[in-house]
Parts: sequence; structure tokens; C-alpha cells
Amino acid sequence: MITDMKTFSFELVSPEERLMSQEAEMVSIPGGEGDFGVLPNHAAILSTIRPGVIKVYTKRDDATPPKHVFVAGGFADVTPVSCSVLAEEAFDLEDLEEADVLKEIGALEDRIEKAKNEIEAERLTKRIAVENMKLDALRAYKAAA
Repeated sequence: MITDMKTFSFELVSPEERLMSQEAEMVSIPGGEGDFGVLPNHAAILSTIRPGVIKVYTKRDDATPPKHVFVAGGFADVTPVSCSVLAEEAFDLEDLEEADVLKEIGALEDRIEKAKNEIEAERLTKRIAVENMKLDALRAYKAAA
């Protein structure tokens, strides 16, 4: 049944904590098969999430910019009245500093040189790739601000 709802419940959680729980008019999610937008009365779906930026629009107007949150991957569960995102890791781009991300990349690169085996080196290489995506997202966000 379609109603004239203007918002839906949005929740973003990581293994450590609930990061967001609020009403939203729209959410843009980097899905495993491509980006998708969620609006009230959306068809029910369950999707993987690739590393990227979730944009949360509490009001879709020029005066209220969306919240930008980088996620390292996870899952999205969408129903007509809610959208829940379980993220492996999530970082509000407003709170991130480029120097901190670069420091993390450097530390991971140092750990690769000391990796005990190929499996550990591959895991660290994947982690560096995600950190580089986070850095790219942060730079794009700061440049647009």
C-alpha cells in the first residue's frame, strides 16, 4: 500500500555502535551492484554495500546539505518504511582529517613489509585500498565544501 509518507526511518550501525538513527527524506547508498537511492515507500531489498559514501538527506532542499558518511562495506536492508545499514566501518567525513588517513595508510604499508605470510599481506593490501578510497572521498568532500 502506497502512502504519502515524506520520511522514513534510517539507521546506520557498525559492530561497535549505532552511529545514526533518524528520519530521512532520502539516502544514497553505494550498493554492491551500483549506487541506489532510497525514498519513502521504497520496495523491499537487501543489498551488499561496497566501500563508498552514504549521503543522508534529512531535507531535500538547498539549505540543508546531506550528511556524508564513508563506509568500508556492509549490508543495507530496505523496507517501505525504513532503511538499516550495517557497516563494517563508518566515518563521518565532517570529522575526518586527511593527515590521520595518510598516517593510517603509512602504518599499514609498514605492516605489509613485516607481514608473516601472503594471507596477511593480502589482507593489509585490501585495507590500504579501502583507506585510499576513504582518502579520495574525503578530498572530494572537502573540495566541494
